[in-house]
Amino acid sequence: MPEFAYIAVDPKGKEKRGTVKATTDADARAGLEARRLYVIKVRPQPAAAVTDIAAGRLALTRGKRLSARQLTLFTRQLATLSQVSPLEEALRTIARQSEQDHVRAIVGRVADGVVEGRRLGEALGREPRSFPPLYRAMVSAGESSGALPDLLERLAKLLERQAEMRGKLISALAYPIVLTGVAILVVAALMIAVVPKVVEQFDDVGQQLPLLTRIIIGISTFLASYWWALLLLIGFVAAGGVYALRNEDLRLRFDRAVLRLPLIGRLIRDLHAARMARTLSTMIESRLPLVEGLKLTIGTVQNRALRKATAELVESVRSGGSLSGAMARSAVFPPLLVYLAASGESAGRLDVMLARAADYLEREFDNFTATALSMLEPAIIVVMGAIVTTIVLAILLPILQLEKLVGG
Repeated sequence: MPEFAYIAVDPKGKEKRGTVKATTDADARAGLEARRLYVIKVRPQPAAAVTDIAAGRLALTRGKRLSARQLTLFTRQLATLSQVSPLEEALRTIARQSEQDHVRAIVGRVADGVVEGRRLGEALGREPRSFPPLYRAMVSAGESSGALPDLLERLAKLLERQAEMRGKLISALAYPIVLTGVAILVVAALMIAVVPKVVEQFDDVGQQLPLLTRIIIGISTFLASYWWALLLLIGFVAAGGVYALRNEDLRLRFDRAVLRLPLIGRLIRDLHAARMARTLSTMIESRLPLVEGLKLTIGTVQNRALRKATAELVESVRSGGSLSGAMARSAVFPPLLVYLAASGESAGRLDVMLARAADYLEREFDNFTATALSMLEPAIIVVMGAIVTTIVLAILLPILQLEKLVGG
């Protein structure tokens, strides 16, 4: 069916542009008038309305999506612009000012949906990979309540806070990971390149070398000769682990074991609890049903044990139970979150108390990561120093005993 480009005015006097499918231009006009639009111009949309270059660019952008940072920026821009300009104009402005082609294309397609008369939540549904169900549900709730600008402002703050937490986590892990990698490279270089050259000097001694030296020489010889086999083994083990974790039962047991780890387990639990509390607080404040909010958060949880606990929260609340009671029974949520949720339910201010719980958990996360890093960094340095000292000692022992070895 051919498409017709149109320019029309809605009952509020706002200009609308877009395309509509119809058999003839008369049918297109009739369809637009049925939507209470005053038609200014209707013309056939050429089959080759875009150039080959533009078509190729469109094809390339179809497979891309907005990153977390781009989604946060888009939400902040839309929250600001929607307060001073019509929604479709705000979307067009965001699309024009974007420097990335795929961002421009995605926002442009959302703007086209709004121009065609769709609600923003429905238009966002055109790009499900860029706008997750939770995001679209919150936007739809804001439209239904007539407070879309306020909702977008709260949603922007939520995404910005989540981005801040991700940034803190990455910065907290980056230095220990880099330090560990450098330590491994230094030790590997010593064992593969340095130790063999040094121990060659002891080949003609004719006496048994110290035990520590023989152990280091054996390890060095193995690494120098079979480093490729070690890498292959590590690769096979990693691939086997990834394949095995595709089994849901095994993945569930693995994730439960991760939660029981002394440091990492607490970090994962607190991050999940803070994120869920912050999200639920925003959704409740936006008048979105609690059950629907919990249901939508399930897909955002990566840890299977926490995902199962969240699903159990949904069933408990749906059957008439309290949120705090379900959290207490799951035994995976911080006690403070359970207590504040119970206080919020009894006082009728669940959104406020969940927000306070999120604030506290995020502060605890900051303090915890700072403390853990203060212990982890020197621990890595001490371990690396001990390994290097052992290697150096293994080399020096024969030198210190050289006179005895030669004279013996």
